[in-house]
Amino acid sequence: MNIKDFILNNKEYLEDFTTRSTYHSNAIEGSTLTYVETYAILYNDNSFKIEGKEPREIYEAINHKKALELVFKNLQNNEGFDERFIKKLNETINRDIKDTEGYRTVQVFIQGSEHIPPEPEKVPNLMMYYIYNYNHDEQDIFAKIAKYHIDFERIHPFEDGNGRTGRLLINYELLKNDLPPVVITKEDRVKYFEFLRNSDSTGLAEWLKELSTREEERMEKFGY
Repeated sequence: MNIKDFILNNKEYLEDFTTRSTYHSNAIEGSTLTYVETYAILYNDNSFKIEGKEPREIYEAINHKKALELVFKNLQNNEGFDERFIKKLNETINRDIKDTEGYRTVQVFIQGSEHIPPEPEKVPNLMMYYIYNYNHDEQDIFAKIAKYHIDFERIHPFEDGNGRTGRLLINYELLKNDLPPVVITKEDRVKYFEFLRNSDSTGLAEWLKELSTREEERMEKFGY
């Protein structure tokens, strides 16, 4: 059984992975939801009350789960890596928060980064080349994922949700190649941002490989 099918057919692991992936990806971006609150939102655990949280944070959790489901749907239907998929992923992440469609039309800045993303009018062309090169790149899979994740975050094609979208694309590519997905934890936020800040694709590739191996060990505990 391939990894994608194992995940989709193992309810316990699917819930575990979805909750961890959602909790940590949102926490990296500043969400204050706890792990237990995230699980309660995603899986309708009415025994746990959530108080004092912004509606945005609740939507972020729900939307991330839906975006992850979109990743699996794309893989199941073998729909390919294209603009439609990437835009749909970002729209899903931003639903009921910003309700943005397509690439950004404004200049954006990355908090805590010296890098200034390109002007909005350059984004469509940059993304066209990005997708073409991505689909024709045959280098080592972890090197490829690291390079294009950094490129994506530097282009910052959307008004909001670029980090979440980019991290989902990492797992899309891993699962497409029948490799265990990764969960970048909030505890590793600084390390992760350093790889991005320094455009260190070699270091990021090695780290992602390590995280993927670690995830496979976790999967084995669920019966993989």
